[in-house]
Amino acid sequence: MSQPLWTPSQDRIDASEIARFNAALMALEGEVFESGAELRDWAGANREAFWSAIWDVYGVIGDKGEAPFISGEGMLGERFFPGARLNFAENLLRMGSDRDPEAEALVFRGEDKAEARWTWGALEAHVSRLQQALAAAGVKPGDRVAGLLPNRPEAIAAMLAAVSLGATWSSASPDFGTRAVLDRFAQIEPKILFTTDGYWYNGKRIEIADKLGEIQSGLPSVTRTVVIDYLGAAEAVAAGLENAQSLAAFESPFDPAPLTFERLPFDHPLYILFSSGTTGAPKCIVHRAGGVLLQHVKELALHGDIKPGDRVFYFTTLGWMMWNWLASVLARGATAMLFDGSPFAPGPRVLWDYAEAERFTHFGTSAKYIDSLRKTGLEPMQSHDLSALRTVFSTGSPLLEQGFAYVYGSVKADVHLASISGGTDIVSCFVGGDPTAPVWSGEIQGAGFAMAADVWTAPDTPAAPGEKGELVCTAAFPSMPLGFWGDDDGSRYRAAYFDLFPGVWCQGDYAERTETGGFIIHGRSDATLNPGGVRIGTAEIYAEVEKFAEVRESVVIGHDAGGDQRVVLFVVMAEGQALTDDLKARIKAGIRAGSSPRHVPADILEVPDIPRTKSGKISELAVKDVVHGRQVKNMGALDNPEALDAFPNLSDDPTAS
Repeated sequence: MSQPLWTPSQDRIDASEIARFNAALMALEGEVFESGAELRDWAGANREAFWSAIWDVYGVIGDKGEAPFISGEGMLGERFFPGARLNFAENLLRMGSDRDPEAEALVFRGEDKAEARWTWGALEAHVSRLQQALAAAGVKPGDRVAGLLPNRPEAIAAMLAAVSLGATWSSASPDFGTRAVLDRFAQIEPKILFTTDGYWYNGKRIEIADKLGEIQSGLPSVTRTVVIDYLGAAEAVAAGLENAQSLAAFESPFDPAPLTFERLPFDHPLYILFSSGTTGAPKCIVHRAGGVLLQHVKELALHGDIKPGDRVFYFTTLGWMMWNWLASVLARGATAMLFDGSPFAPGPRVLWDYAEAERFTHFGTSAKYIDSLRKTGLEPMQSHDLSALRTVFSTGSPLLEQGFAYVYGSVKADVHLASISGGTDIVSCFVGGDPTAPVWSGEIQGAGFAMAADVWTAPDTPAAPGEKGELVCTAAFPSMPLGFWGDDDGSRYRAAYFDLFPGVWCQGDYAERTETGGFIIHGRSDATLNPGGVRIGTAEIYAEVEKFAEVRESVVIGHDAGGDQRVVLFVVMAEGQALTDDLKARIKAGIRAGSSPRHVPADILEVPDIPRTKSGKISELAVKDVVHGRQVKNMGALDNPEALDAFPNLSDDPTAS
């Protein structure tokens, strides 16, 4: 077996949140653990005691209720903390030790050079004024409040104010098209809409006043639209909309006052998040307040080793669940580092300049960003002081071995690289990092604590290490969604996750367990290739194609033809490069040598761009629909639907007959 890329020092293990939590468990449960692996084994066998300890050790504010803390049976029947009452916003603002009101809670940097710093005291003052304004506007428990917003401090304040009153928060990014916004928000009928006068991206000022008028017309449930100033035009934009005010006008009647918090049951609806919508209308996934709180605190503390005073960055928009995850760092007493705009404008240094200046302790991003940065040739370890950086998070798609090598070779050698994987479905992770364990190239370190994650090839049939199958979870966990909005009998919810293996959550990821106890995600199951009846993951092909500097990016799909499936690879060439016959031959040879003959594409075709969802994920399914002459079900889910125009319809290809 090869050597790990990184192994934590004993000093780092001893100083970890896992070590602190293990020490607390010794006092609470009489259990003694020396590592994250030992804690994982115990937590899996003692879920009730584990989640009870998370509540106690991290000081959740609220009424815990009485034991048992898990009631019912089975994944669809169990309920966590059935007697508990709490408020999510109260815990983000005040959980744990007392906060210095003059310490920074939120730091913001925008692409247009805008900056903002909010202390804990300032954040509470903003939330207080918004809380009073929302209450005066009639917001009450169960109402929906929506945000079409950039990743600015006001977005977090609006969310906290809404949920402090018991409202349910839902958000999207202002770069979403009108149809994409309405496909989401019209289903949930929000009472209040927070938005902005525009945003900046890739050096451009983007005004959205016309789009807001169309959106407002499609949301008759909205009684008040609140426009946050970013371009300096909030008053003018609000004046052109019905029942709209600028944020300044909305708050102006109210002075900061002591906050109040509506404590509600553990399962009270906190967030509504949306599936990407590439296979139909986006699913409106309803998440419970207590479950999200406990799951996030566990992940941030134990898996991410985030401590009070840390400075945590994640490159995200309000259209991706990682924004919700980032907001929860407040519950750890950490500073949330916010950014809005392109991560490559004016150049690839922009996020690393931010990291150096603000001394990030944690840098979170997507696997796509890491790969794109690698191709620029930037080496942050040479160009920037990253001495404060302890952890790099990566998610959104599988992080390939080249990405692991780049982080340790060009970003920082002594850093915990935590590749994590979960989903909007659970607004958290099934598998993730362990700061007390080694990092192996291409692998996610292990299952989440008290998450019964496994890989199955058939019902009740766990895969052997190295054998590929479906990523499953075999026991209930607190952040399982309440269900889908409007799915009154739960049939759509059950069909989405429990049909393949009855009674067991199937995430829809094609995965394998490794000899080291880790996981590898090979891509989405619905994008898995099946040439000759043999199932293979797309990530294995991408891993080989990424080795060719001539190729900027690629997408691979299975083309159903002649009763079989042909692998077709589409490539976007790097600037100045051409897709020659020689390069095609070398790519095929590399895939054959690095993967297998079955992985070798039958065709390699050039396209100018590749379609992506709003959260930046390659949309293999949209490409597959076009190639097969089928209508793409939801173009509004794509960030760049025009990219599909260059993909050929191969349904009439002679090889398909």
